[in-house]
Amino acid sequence: MEPTNDQDPNYYHQVVDCQWACPAHTDVPGYIRLIAQGRFDDAYLLNRESNVFPGILGRTCDRPCEPACRRGRVDGSPVAICRLKRVAADLSEDITERLAPIPATKNGKRIACIGAGPSSLTVANDLMPLGYEVVMFEQYTKPGGLMRSNIPEFRLPDRVLDNETQVILDMGVEIRYNSPISSLRSLLNEEFDAIFVGVGAPRGKELELAGRHDEIDSHIHIGIDWLESVAFGHLERIGERVLIIGVGNTAMDCCRSSRRLGGTDIKVMARRPREFFKASPWELEDAEEEGVEIVVNHAPKRFVIEDGRLVGMEFDVLEWDDGAVNATVVDTVTIACDDVILAIGQENAFPWIERDLGLEFGKWDMPVVDSTTLQSTLPKVFFGGDAAFGPKNIIWAVAHGHQAAISIDNFCNDVPVNERPAPTMTTVSQKMGMSEWSYHNDYNPSSRQQMTHIELTKRFASIDLEVELGFDAEQTAREVQRCLNCDVQTAFQTPLCIECDACIDICPVQCLTITHNGEESDLRSRLSAPSTNLDQALYVSGALPQTGRVMVKDENVCVHCGLCAERCPTSAWDMELFNLQIPYAASANFIKIPSRSRS
Repeated sequence: MEPTNDQDPNYYHQVVDCQWACPAHTDVPGYIRLIAQGRFDDAYLLNRESNVFPGILGRTCDRPCEPACRRGRVDGSPVAICRLKRVAADLSEDITERLAPIPATKNGKRIACIGAGPSSLTVANDLMPLGYEVVMFEQYTKPGGLMRSNIPEFRLPDRVLDNETQVILDMGVEIRYNSPISSLRSLLNEEFDAIFVGVGAPRGKELELAGRHDEIDSHIHIGIDWLESVAFGHLERIGERVLIIGVGNTAMDCCRSSRRLGGTDIKVMARRPREFFKASPWELEDAEEEGVEIVVNHAPKRFVIEDGRLVGMEFDVLEWDDGAVNATVVDTVTIACDDVILAIGQENAFPWIERDLGLEFGKWDMPVVDSTTLQSTLPKVFFGGDAAFGPKNIIWAVAHGHQAAISIDNFCNDVPVNERPAPTMTTVSQKMGMSEWSYHNDYNPSSRQQMTHIELTKRFASIDLEVELGFDAEQTAREVQRCLNCDVQTAFQTPLCIECDACIDICPVQCLTITHNGEESDLRSRLSAPSTNLDQALYVSGALPQTGRVMVKDENVCVHCGLCAERCPTSAWDMELFNLQIPYAASANFIKIPSRSRS
């Protein structure tokens, strides 16, 4: 194998598994260390630099970072990254004075954002400090998009949503409420230099079965429409017996909301076994804790209507093969109900985009959008979030907003949109003396801290009563110490190695091997510890000066303990703090955070 190029920012970036897995590439170890130091404002700002909504995402994120967390390979439980994000948000003070100033003199470019959801707000957040005028068109009376209409207040309080969206609006964004766009052609005729479409996936999927349209008084609801009615106070009660069709996070929000609106017998109906559910495990746990019954292997067959009134629903009971690909109907049952909520998915709807504008549509009637630049085939129109590639999650929408802002800035300055600024990095040695380091590397055996919830007997008093209470000071102190500091990297200087094997002897996980070079598959078969994760790179040095062999480190096995650097007699190994510098449209958007090392 060729020697590893550790000067490529993406090499070390991929080793920081949590940051690599996050669509917005938030510096997770960096903000956890700042929390450990009690620097909550700095931790919040470091979060906000990439994810824009730390308080919102600290409560609602799908947490792609946590399955990737290296701590999970040590004791089976990842660091509670999302919970700690909320700590930084809840304990930070007003940070608006530390954001970049908005130029009084504008640059003459006007940008239209359709929708005031997370992707549009991110675009505005990145472009306003550059002197752009941003006009946001929102169909509702408040900003937030589907964050407001589809996430119940018991998960995301209005005060948190209002605070983090208002910070962006206060940059000088012109927002026009009660202003749905009915014609893209009309908007194109206005004096906008670029248009960003961030309207989400606003249409819930239907379930066209017998009886669907036979009832007189509608008690069959589309999930996201029903949640919207609850969010804006248009609906305050539901029947006692409720069936939720679907097993995604929207279904979990529907069943838990039903529990607060009068439902007492609530069942979530699933076609497949539990391991195939789309809902996050913690959402399922919370629903079951609140008395929701989850029924598997039941496929909807028809709505039972008597005298124009919904009285139940008929299901085929299924028996699946091992892969849950093929099913056999073993029975048919009818379950009585007062209401049915359909939460079987969302889809995009663009009836307001005329099809003769030069904006191409492809599969599933979705706009053709470049996955990197977010530009459509109509050059001045860009898409992001669910509107670009279908339903995903908030953090993906934020990542799209950042990339779209770069593209819009390029487009408005006659720079090709595919000319993307490359990420850079800094690495700083953590060595302070012969055997002293400026970061804490002792392994903390604490188990993952459990979130405190409001008492079950109290949580149904109001739909706006937040269930999760956040970590207290003791929980926070324990959880931050579980982080393995994956951004403090092992750095190897080939010329200094004398092949004494001291690092190999002391390594607690046997991630190091000195051996003859070879093809990757051959090298992996000769490592000290089994190399099972082929998706994570091997570090391979140049030829060692004594024998011409190479130093190999399996990045998947390493826990960044630093013992190799402490033991090495020649300082061939060092521990260096890696910081990924992510480019944004507004490169000066945030004041950079001082030293992130743990003291």
